[in-house]
Amino acid sequence: MGEIIVKEVITRKDLRDFIYLPEKVHKNEPDWLPPIYMDEWELYDKKKNKSFGYADAILLIAYRDSKPVGRIMGIINRRYNEINDENHGRFCFMECYNEPDVFHALISRIEQWARQNGMSKLVGPLGFSDKDPQGFQIEGFQYPLFIAAANNSPYMVELIENEGYTKKVDLVNYLGEIPRKFPDVYERVLDKITRNREFEIIEFTGKKQIRPYIVPILELMNDTFAEIYGFVPLNDKEKKEFAARYLRILDPKFIKAVKKDRDVIGFAVGMPDLSAGIKACRGRVLPFGIFRILRESKRSRKLMMLLGGVRKDFRGKGIDVMMGVKILRDAINSRMKTIDSHLILEDNHRMRGEYERIGCKVVKKYRIYQKDLA
Repeated sequence: MGEIIVKEVITRKDLRDFIYLPEKVHKNEPDWLPPIYMDEWELYDKKKNKSFGYADAILLIAYRDSKPVGRIMGIINRRYNEINDENHGRFCFMECYNEPDVFHALISRIEQWARQNGMSKLVGPLGFSDKDPQGFQIEGFQYPLFIAAANNSPYMVELIENEGYTKKVDLVNYLGEIPRKFPDVYERVLDKITRNREFEIIEFTGKKQIRPYIVPILELMNDTFAEIYGFVPLNDKEKKEFAARYLRILDPKFIKAVKKDRDVIGFAVGMPDLSAGIKACRGRVLPFGIFRILRESKRSRKLMMLLGGVRKDFRGKGIDVMMGVKILRDAINSRMKTIDSHLILEDNHRMRGEYERIGCKVVKKYRIYQKDLA
């Protein structure tokens, strides 16, 4: 085999090789889920992705015999490190064939880069924030892939562990049938909170109705997610970009907010599973891929839960139950059959308990790894 050459992504051609390498690596895996490539181009664009304003980053691509065979991104999130008093670098968006020498060449270069920049530890896969795909999947490969999550092959787990990386934190994914009858405790809580009329639940039928609530919801997300590992608060520009990125593919009826007086104190966001549509257009939204995605979203029988939070001083009052029941009822009316939790930190016992209460089970597990750089 030829010599491995690792180079930094500099030109547009380099970036094209970086972005489209995964579909070459996974070309023989019919169930692999491609990213939405339009979003990929924006993610790695320093002018469009405001995260580069508070994070140092390097993109590397490995070539063998002039062909791209691996990629990796290194990040030093200065904002997160300062908030959490850490000195950690990150690696993310790593892909390669099952070739240990390529994997080693890439990860060792990022270790060297992080060490040269004064970092004491390297963690990952972890992007700019927890909203990027995080971790390597380590269990549940027989279950379907979903958006905004790692889509790695099983061999990546062995490759990273052979490099001396150990567990930092695990995330779990729940899957289950949507209950047609809710637990009695839910019915009692919902009845009590409805009768008291202390809180107002906001439901939406169109995207224009959502716009006034975008900033309040994302401000609440900043507050409620502050203790979640990997989360970085969004500034005002990032809030608008985050909203623009996802609003076009969200279904308003699966978005709920709760107000007390004039304040938004809770939110929950779900969406139909878009995987079939993304596969059908191979991640190419333009010019016609968006229509395939929207068509398949209407056919989807799986509800994906993406985000949710309740202000700390209102937790334990049934607000999460009220939003959850409302979303599940809308899902039933849309002929959906299953619910997917997306990713939950393993120590988030409150949220895990709610999914288990309605009969969901853990089907996938993801791991963020760590290694000291001393």
